[in-house]
Amino acid sequence: MSAPSIRVIGRVYKFGDDINTDVIYPGKYLSITSDREEMAKHCFEAAYPEFLKTAKKDDIIIAGTNFGCGSSREQAATCLKYFGIGAVVAESFARIFYRNAINLALPVIIAPGISQKIKHSDTIEINLETGVIKNMRTNEMIKANKLPSFILKIINDGGLILHLRKKLKIRK
Repeated sequence: MSAPSIRVIGRVYKFGDDINTDVIYPGKYLSITSDREEMAKHCFEAAYPEFLKTAKKDDIIIAGTNFGCGSSREQAATCLKYFGIGAVVAESFARIFYRNAINLALPVIIAPGISQKIKHSDTIEINLETGVIKNMRTNEMIKANKLPSFILKIINDGGLILHLRKKLKIRK
C-alpha cells in the first residue's frame, strides 16, 4: 500500500456513534492475520453488509463519536487500510484504534461536529497538513484538528515500521 499524499479526496461512507472494532472486523475472522487482502473482504460484514457491496477504494469514512471502541484489535484498522479506505474522519476515536490506524498509515482525523456537516455519498477533500476538509457538494470548509507533524511523517512514510526503518536507516 502506498502512503497518502498531503490531500485525500474521496466519496463519503457515513456511520454513527460508537462503531466498535467487532463491527469493523468481526471476531470470527481473528484467525486471519497474514492475508491482509482477505481481511479487507470482511469490513463491516455482519453489521453493515451493504458496505462491501457499495463502498469503493479511496472512500472516506465519516463517523460520530468513539469510532473504533471495543477491543484493541489491530485488525480493525488493518482491514480498513487494505480495503483501500482513504481516511477516517470522526468526532472522536477510541485511543487504541487511533494509534493503530496511524501505525498502519491510515489517516485518522478528529473533526468535532462533522456528522452534521457531511452527508453519505458527498465527496470531500481533506488537507492532512492543515486539517481543512472541503465538502465538494456545498463548498463548505470545515476545520478539523490538524495532525501533528510527527504523525504526518509516520503516515507519509507508510506507517510506523517503515518510518522507523527510514529514520534508523535500517534496510529490510
